[in-house]
Order: sequence, then structure tokens, then C-alpha cells
Amino acid sequence: MKNKTLSRRTFLAYLGTGAVTIAAASTGLGAFTGSAAASDLLFDRKTGKVTDAFAPIEPGAGDELVVPKGFRHDVLVSFGDPINGKGDTFGYNNEFTRFFPFDDKQVNGLLWVNHASVHPLLALDQRQPGPLGADQVKSLLYNQGASIVEAYRDREGKWKITPDSAYGRRITGYDRVELAGPARGTHAVKGAALVQGTFGNGAGSVTPWGTVLSCEGDFEITCGSAGLELSHYGWVVEADPFDGNFKLRKHTALGRFHHGQLAATLSKDGRVVVYMGDTTPDSCLYKFVSAGKFNASAGKANADLLTEGTLYAADLVNGRWVPLTIEAVKKALNRDDFQVPFGVNQIKEVLVERYKEQADVLVYAQDAALILGATPTDRPAGLAVHAKSGALIAAYPNNIRHGNIHGHLAQLAEQDSDAGATAFDYEIVSNGGRSSGYSSPGTLLFDDRSNLWVASDIPAAKLNQGAYAPFRNNGLYVVRTAGQDAAAAQLFASAPIEATLTGPCFTADERTLFLSVSHPGHATAQPGKPTSTWPHRSGDSGPRPSVVAISGFA
Repeated sequence: MKNKTLSRRTFLAYLGTGAVTIAAASTGLGAFTGSAAASDLLFDRKTGKVTDAFAPIEPGAGDELVVPKGFRHDVLVSFGDPINGKGDTFGYNNEFTRFFPFDDKQVNGLLWVNHASVHPLLALDQRQPGPLGADQVKSLLYNQGASIVEAYRDREGKWKITPDSAYGRRITGYDRVELAGPARGTHAVKGAALVQGTFGNGAGSVTPWGTVLSCEGDFEITCGSAGLELSHYGWVVEADPFDGNFKLRKHTALGRFHHGQLAATLSKDGRVVVYMGDTTPDSCLYKFVSAGKFNASAGKANADLLTEGTLYAADLVNGRWVPLTIEAVKKALNRDDFQVPFGVNQIKEVLVERYKEQADVLVYAQDAALILGATPTDRPAGLAVHAKSGALIAAYPNNIRHGNIHGHLAQLAEQDSDAGATAFDYEIVSNGGRSSGYSSPGTLLFDDRSNLWVASDIPAAKLNQGAYAPFRNNGLYVVRTAGQDAAAAQLFASAPIEATLTGPCFTADERTLFLSVSHPGHATAQPGKPTSTWPHRSGDSGPRPSVVAISGFA
């Protein structure tokens, strides 16, 4: 990539087909009206014949991963498997995946996999509540973060890993990670420039320059168990899957909160835009817009673009992106009529003392967003950018406290189809439930035909009962966005007992789908009595979170 400018076509080709979740330039939405039906941008019932049809499966409640007839799945790598010759092993509760091929053949490459959490009994052998022992803390920190494994497809079409690969490595709660951007070295992070490790890594994305952005989601329990400073976690971490010498860095300009899925793209004028969601209830939707412009010839040096720019939160009521600045926060707090907004659990006097400089806004981004009028939502956990329209699709799994049982999909269409705009149109385009065929949408992925792949995230304690009973175990659904079946959800995969299916990723030729099977046996509470034993490997007495490779696509 020698050109300094990057067209939409070149950008998507660079990232590979099947990477539409992480990149789309602005096209085809026409003039912004402020009141047009955004659903027309996602669902097109007149065009787009689907050529990769499959026979949808029925919801299942068994302890198996079920895929349609004509497809196969290979368990590629599981918790505890060796991934290199140095003794490193695959971590727990794998989620986000991304495949980086060695060449255009798409049959050998590196697979990046995030690790979000550990099960206290199944992974740590914690049999009683209370403080963890030293070995348990070591396992807690080691088995989160990320794994980089070498994967290949053999002559029989079966996907495997190279267990002694020179490329295989771990990123854990013990690595040294730089804080980059405005909060580095400030009072808000206790003066730190280097911090210990990364964990709670659920979602992720890929940058235009080929690095991975890994999101720290739930981090408080690990911080408490390991005695680590809270302000050092809840960031977006950048790493290079091919280069172990690339300095791991947490981009503080992107804000600190419980990061869900993110989606990276470019504005019309070439600035980097990163959309972000927060996985906690009553949280906001965010985006970061870089100050500088992407330069393809600069390569990995483009990482510096994520250190300077503007962090926004979405005011869905008024269709505007609210810049999160210290000046605006101070002005709001100093108003005589200021009232602490819903969701902020501090009194005014504490907030006035907290927010002194821009770093404080970034470290306490959620409260700052609410103070400035951003809209609290039912946790925007999944995000994807529609390739044809450039619109952002957000998945809200559920919020039982608000009566939102089955969640919904929403669409945000930027003014003039420009990801760098400060105004947008927003509406819910699909509600979960029996009428739509899915419940609790979580991770999202667009394929190259603009089919939307939706992984459900029904809580383990609610599966197969009450309002969730018709959906049985969690699943992976395909929502057609074109043709006569547009907006209809079809079940492609059904998870084992209590598991979630997450982190779907296609190879660029879309012949293989990598998929994380996370949290199998999540409700296990007694030693020796696991609720699941998937993937049922010889010699195993309990479940193992795993990544599978699904093949059979035309």
C-alpha cells in the first residue's frame, strides 16, 4: 500500500473481505434529512439475492455445537492447549477473533483471540468465597488477555493449530503496557506511564494499518483480586499480531469504560473514526475522531493518530455527538441549576473536585458523558458498520430492569454519510423476540453480501426458561439485509449448554468462519459436577472454552 490516500474500495481490500465490521467508508446515503427512515438504509427487500443459502437449524438445548447440514466444525484450540514451544497455553473464555493470513491462499496464518474472563471454579479451582491464593491470582492474570496462534487448513480440509509455532504467543495480565495519549502520567492514573498487563479483553477490531485493538471490558473483579489500580484498566489496547516487539499501548484518548465491541473506519477527509459501546446497563454510545489523517505509507506509525483527537458521546434524543471536554464538564458542573443525572453515583461536590483536567474526563468518561447530556441506553455491546450505506448498526442485548427482555438492533446514520460528522439520525430497526426470530443480540458481523451475523447473549441463568425458553441455548443468527427475506433471522449455529457464541470472523475468501465458544458450563457451582463437558475431549472431566473453524460455505 504505497498510496498516501485510501479509497473505500482500497481500504476494504486491504483489510480483506469479511472485515466489513471494522471498516466502511461513506457512500450512497444521499443528503441528510434529520427525519428520514434509517431502516431503509439497512434493509433492502428489492435487491441482493442471497447465494450462500443454508437450511436454518432449530434451537437446541443439548451440550453440542450444532451447525446446518452440509457444514462442519473443527475444534481448533481450547483452554490449556500449547500454542508455542516455550510452554505458553491458550487462555480462558475466548471471545473476539481475527484471522491474519500469511498469503492470498487463506489456508495458513495467525489467529488473534481475546480472553475476557475466567471461571472461578473451572479455571481457578476456587471452591469457597474469599481472597485468592498466589497461584490462583497467577492463573487469573495469565488466562486473560489474548492469544496469537498459528492456524492452517490441512489437505483434508481440517483446520488445526501449530502447537510449537514460533509465532504463537500470549499477552496477559503480566505484560508491561504503555499508557498513550492525554491521560499518560497524570494524576487521574496515579502518575503512571507504564502499567501491568491487560485483562477483561472481550471485543476488538483491526486498524487500517493492520494492528489489533483489544477492548478491556469487565476489569473490577480482577483488579480487586490482584490488588491493581482501577484507573489502569478499562482502556482500548493496541498490539501487533506479527510483531512481539511492537510496544503494547492503552489509548487513553479513546476513553475508559467497560468497552464492548468497537468498529473502526475513516471519515470522508481521512481521519480515523472509532465507534465504541459500553457493556454495562444504562451506558452510552461513543466515538473517537482523530485530529490527524490516515497515511497508508506511514504504516504502524499511524498508531499515533489514536493519541490525539476528540472523544464524543451520543445524544440520541437530539441526534448530535457531544464532545467530552473538560471545559464543557466544568461549565455544566458550575451551573446553579445543575442536577446530578441518572446513572452518576456521586454528589455534585465530589464531581467538582474530580474533574480538573482533560485526563479526568477520559478516566471517568461515563459520568462525563451523562453530565453533558449523552443518552443512557440498554448497553450497546455490539457494533458494526454497514458497507453499502456507512451506517453504524448497534446491538443492545437486553436490560431486564427496563423491561427490555429481548434487546434490539438500532441504526445510526451520520450526516452526509460522513463518519466524522457531528449530527446523525438514529432509530431502532429490529426488535428481538419471537416475531423477529432472535433474542438478546450481542456481537455483530457483516459478511461481504451484507448479511448481518448476530450472536445472542442470553444470560446463562435465564436460558431455556420464561420468555427465553423458545430460543433454547444461545445461538448465531443470520439476519438478511436484502431480498424478500430481509430482516428475518435464521439460526445458523446453536451453542452447547450455557455457552455463548461470539467473536465470529471469516477468512477473506469467506470459506471458513472462526467462532468462539465461550462460557460452556458457566453455571457450574460444585467440584466434579460440571453442567457441560463440551467439547467432550478424551480425558477431560469438564468444559473448555474453544475456538472452532466452520467450513462448508460455497
